[in-house]
Amino acid sequence: MSKQLLPIRGQAAQLWLLPLHGAAWQVLSAQEILWGQALAPLGSQRYWHSRAAMREVLAEALGCDPAAVPLHSPPGQPPQLEGGWLSLSHSRDGVLLGYAPVPIGVDLERFDRPLDGRALAERFFPPEEVDQLHQLPADRLRLAVLTSWVAKEAAIKWRQRTLAAELSSWRFDHGDGRLHHQREALELTPQVGQSGGWLWAAVLG
Repeated sequence: MSKQLLPIRGQAAQLWLLPLHGAAWQVLSAQEILWGQALAPLGSQRYWHSRAAMREVLAEALGCDPAAVPLHSPPGQPPQLEGGWLSLSHSRDGVLLGYAPVPIGVDLERFDRPLDGRALAERFFPPEEVDQLHQLPADRLRLAVLTSWVAKEAAIKWRQRTLAAELSSWRFDHGDGRLHHQREALELTPQVGQSGGWLWAAVLG
């Protein structure tokens, strides 16, 4: 897997699909090293690899050295960048990074991720969406549920909320591709795409 710049519309945003491994750890800040050391071994490796990858691509966008990127990204918190907005998602050995001058949220999943689409939708999605999904043939249901999931997670990150607090509040319309917040007068059109074996979504504005 190599670095890819993915197509995204609006607001001078940039979206990268990156390999989790391969970036040089020497670009990490002393604080990032310390934060990683406090994690379990697997978590620390994923954290260091992803932050090093972020620094390398942001350095190209900002025209500076990777170590000089003004990044603040503790584990488990949305990354922050002076002068811009970031969003980050991991899936297996891939990392999706969104950068924009306005708030942005992104999510990434493997296209072939095994899941029981019907059971997942009935547990987490609002009834109106479940009814819409039940009308789809079985061979389209899994991808429809996965598309809804990445779109919702991107929207939740855009709002800097949590899945636990917000997932059940969002309804994805599988006809027009729009997201509707059930408790607020909020409608969004997420950008959703596929690249290789990956399915991604982004929300910005």
